[in-house]
Amino acid sequence: MNYLEFEKPLAEIEGKAEELRAMARSNSGMDVSKEAEALDRKAEALLRDLYKDLNAWRKCQVARHPDRPHCKDYIDQLFSEFTPLAGDRNFADDHAVMGGIARFNDQPVMIIGHEKGNDTKSRIERNFGMARPEGYRKAIRLMDMADRFGLPVITLVDTPGAYPGKGAEERGQAEAIARSTEKCLQIGVPLISVVIGEGGSGGAVAFATANRVAMLEHSVYSVISPEGCASILWKDAEKMREAAEALRLTAQNLQKLGVIDRIIKEPMGGAQRGQKETIEAVGKGIETMLKELSGKKRDALIKDRRQKFIEMGSKGLAA
Repeated sequence: MNYLEFEKPLAEIEGKAEELRAMARSNSGMDVSKEAEALDRKAEALLRDLYKDLNAWRKCQVARHPDRPHCKDYIDQLFSEFTPLAGDRNFADDHAVMGGIARFNDQPVMIIGHEKGNDTKSRIERNFGMARPEGYRKAIRLMDMADRFGLPVITLVDTPGAYPGKGAEERGQAEAIARSTEKCLQIGVPLISVVIGEGGSGGAVAFATANRVAMLEHSVYSVISPEGCASILWKDAEKMREAAEALRLTAQNLQKLGVIDRIIKEPMGGAQRGQKETIEAVGKGIETMLKELSGKKRDALIKDRRQKFIEMGSKGLAA
């Protein structure tokens, strides 16, 4: 288990409980079950206390937790017959973006998402979920295909933001993001987006300009990272806690503002402590949102999606 900074007291208690059990395993005559169970109860109470009212900065830390389920985990558990489609037919294949045709509850769909990777090698290969222009152009190609064949599009957002490197800028990063966002507004099929971790800036909006946008309970979605915001406003990245509060980047804030439609509950302690349960909850949320859009005609889907974003931010401004 990887522990976050604010979870250090919990790490000590759970560590002591594991030490006791390790001692008992090495000495079969030792009975430490009562002591270990007492520590377990104490840890459970502390976990509940830590997570009952997370502030915005702590939610950022949870959203970035390396043990949270990523796009590939959701595809493996929720979708069947997944056929990956690679490349933008122009420059290269961007491994930060996964996509392909699959079945969700036996219904053919197009699934697209950011993939961060789960170890050093895969994180480097996936560029930590930061897509380059070819990633967004791949997404455009897949959305075009879905529109042509009448397949609902499901996107899973988990990115710190689009990659800001020199090569990406030379290949038209801003234009690729803008065209991906435009394509989201043009397709005549249901488009559902779920922020499963970080929703960073235009890199997230390019996938999340959808008919229905959901967020996991402890995920975040913002125009800039708290560190970046603090560096600009206060010339001090250490003011990221104040920036996180000012950005209103939590799922709860964004639902009040009308930016998102649904919050998907996470297990106690965050998605990292219950990957299977989290993925199942996301699956139920996607199923519900697909049913809400089922039967709507092409023009109605496009009109509703556009209207949703025109009105965005007018709800709950006084909150």
